[in-house]
Amino acid sequence: MKRNINPKSRNYVRKYLVLLLAMFAVTAVYGQFDPQMGQYMYMPTGYNPAAAGEGDMMKVAGIHRMQYVNIPNAPMSTWFSFTSPFMIAKTRHGAGVRFLNDRYGLFTTQSLYVQYAYRQKLGPGYLSGGIDLGFVNVGFKGDSVNLNKMGDDYHDSNDEAVPTGSKSGMKFDMGIGLYYSALTWWVGASYSHLVQPVIELGDATVAKSQEIKLVGTMYLVGGYRYRLKNYREWVLTPSAMVMTDFVSWDVNLTMMCDYKDRYRWGLGYRVLGSVNILLGVDIISGLQLGYSCELPTSKLMLESFGSHEIYLAYSFDILKPRRTNKYKSVRFL
Repeated sequence: MKRNINPKSRNYVRKYLVLLLAMFAVTAVYGQFDPQMGQYMYMPTGYNPAAAGEGDMMKVAGIHRMQYVNIPNAPMSTWFSFTSPFMIAKTRHGAGVRFLNDRYGLFTTQSLYVQYAYRQKLGPGYLSGGIDLGFVNVGFKGDSVNLNKMGDDYHDSNDEAVPTGSKSGMKFDMGIGLYYSALTWWVGASYSHLVQPVIELGDATVAKSQEIKLVGTMYLVGGYRYRLKNYREWVLTPSAMVMTDFVSWDVNLTMMCDYKDRYRWGLGYRVLGSVNILLGVDIISGLQLGYSCELPTSKLMLESFGSHEIYLAYSFDILKPRRTNKYKSVRFL
């Protein structure tokens, strides 16, 4: 059965498109945050290169996020990463690659980074310093814009500030980070878009060429694993992430509960206005599956079915003899 969109939803979509066009019409656009990740504790290399090579296993992981389901042109993001620890002489290192495909309205972003981390034993855990090096490509689907359908007298279908065709641009980018992980806790700090690249959409020689500046974002993250003394099969893991571009900020608080080192569920709260329900399971040794449903606490709840994430990861080691005990880390228990 076809779902009818009520007038309020149509007005919201119209305002959403107008906002995107207004952003694109100015000479330079400043992005505030990278895409959100509700299951941030499971994929630390998605925002901190210093987490590359954590633990003693190779790891392939991916997250797919559908944000504000039921709203046309709502954001949709996919993260993918591969990381591996390695040794040089007696020193520990980590390396990896990560990829992001992000779509929001008529904009698209693809980024690809290689990661390196140096790990040093410090106290009960390891302190790592890491770097991201890669490229970011931003595109705008100008051929999907139709101002004649806006239904008002405020939009000129011949507006030269709105491109009639698709445009894209690519620039070099980098990020840095520090990460400390011990048996029962971890903390990290990282900064993305360190060079704050300015991406020109289209021909840079054109006088009205549009630009997008990727503003750096600081990430602060931490968590603690607590196994209940009288119920050893149960583990509580509170964690938090703070994101800021030093103009605006967001905080994500999460509490996970693990049972028998295999089943997980929890709740999260985002200060900007949402609650998150998380579920997870170890399908087989080394293979984890996770799901989260993030529900807005604002009136947006009336127009959307929330945001949904699927997480899948596999940890393995092809360089060492096969072991029978399954892999454990601070986040996979």
